[in-house]
Amino acid sequence: MKGLRGVIGRVRGWRRGWHERSKLQRIDLYTRVTLCSVTWFFAVSWGLLPLGDALDEGPVALALAGAFLAANIAQSVLSNRNVALAFDDYRGTTPFPPGRLRLPGVLQALMTGLLVALAAVGGVQEEGLVLLVLDLPVAFGIPYVLLVPVRTFLLHSAGFSAVVLALLAAVGVPGGLLFGAFVSLVVVVLLVLVSARPSVWSLSVMWQAEEARDMQARLAVAEERLRFGRDMHDVLGRNLSVIALKSELAVELAQRGNPAAMDQMVEVQRIARASQQEVRDVVRGYREADLPTELMGAQGVLQAAGITVSVEGADGPAGIGAPAAVQAALGWVVRETATNVLRHGDPRHCWIRLARTRDAVVLEVENDGAGATRPLGGADDDGGGSGLAGLRVRLGALGGSLSAGAVGDDLFRVTATVPLTARPDTDGRLAPSPEPSAAPSVLPEER
Repeated sequence: MKGLRGVIGRVRGWRRGWHERSKLQRIDLYTRVTLCSVTWFFAVSWGLLPLGDALDEGPVALALAGAFLAANIAQSVLSNRNVALAFDDYRGTTPFPPGRLRLPGVLQALMTGLLVALAAVGGVQEEGLVLLVLDLPVAFGIPYVLLVPVRTFLLHSAGFSAVVLALLAAVGVPGGLLFGAFVSLVVVVLLVLVSARPSVWSLSVMWQAEEARDMQARLAVAEERLRFGRDMHDVLGRNLSVIALKSELAVELAQRGNPAAMDQMVEVQRIARASQQEVRDVVRGYREADLPTELMGAQGVLQAAGITVSVEGADGPAGIGAPAAVQAALGWVVRETATNVLRHGDPRHCWIRLARTRDAVVLEVENDGAGATRPLGGADDDGGGSGLAGLRVRLGALGGSLSAGAVGDDLFRVTATVPLTARPDTDGRLAPSPEPSAAPSVLPEER
């Protein structure tokens, strides 16, 4: 019973790990497993079945057959271990250690010699010889075709085929079987080439596209930081220079006993307070969420990440026609949910819907690809994550509400409701209206 529970636990762990992977990671894993499986398919079918003929041909043939089988299994194990390294070398991430091909090369030469010896002692029948030749280069060829150019692989394969055919002819294999062995070698070389090389090339292109999207997102963040830095420099640079000059002037006047020093310090104080207000305005403008701008930004960022975005209701009274305070609150929801759609799950479609009821505006953000993950950063309803918790506090201060949860097996939906009576208070902060005893509002800077 305990062993069965362990097996079930491992199966669930594999299933959970599969769902937690992105689609590109699943394709990557599927490609690797497929190439590794091809090696074993040939080893246990074409490579194993013909060896049964050696059972009736005496101890020498039986020993050669057993040695060929052992070498074939060892070559398959090494091939599976080298496939991942060959993948990385093909993508240019990690170079393949040249020394790892030495043992597979020795095993390949050993398997060739054992095959020729089996043919010499009659340990394999006519059809079996053709099948063993078909299996002979597969395990070594799958990782090797990823490490060298196609031209080099074909030239080396042609040389190997010539050696195998020459050795078989030297031990007396008739011309008909030699032709069948030749056809088998041509077929298996082309099979290895067209199965491994295009698959890894396609996968490499997809990884490059994924890396390009990540780089585009990082560049967008860096560009926004540079813009904010320029704005801060423009605001503070001039005023700090004036403050420095007037302070020096006030020091000189004070040393001379000139009462004008007091006027200069008053002016310094005025400029400092004005600078403080300008900095607040810059920060407030930088972090203020405007609904039309956030909708356009979310649509652009999600589409750049390969996600199809559908926006409904933004041009009607539910969106642009809503009060400014309502739009600001919903803008925060759009910004937060769009960010988390990118960070979690594996979405391909995202739907943003705005609707207006009699006394409120309702915003829905829904995406697919949720699977077994929590698309909003794993934030539980109890406030386990800052994203949902911060949005609930912000909307709660306006008398609104926020709900989030899975819809079916693959969809995740966030629904925000903000009353139309919400308005900013005298400090520019969002507050509900008209109740004077409402909960304190939340500044955008406090998020």
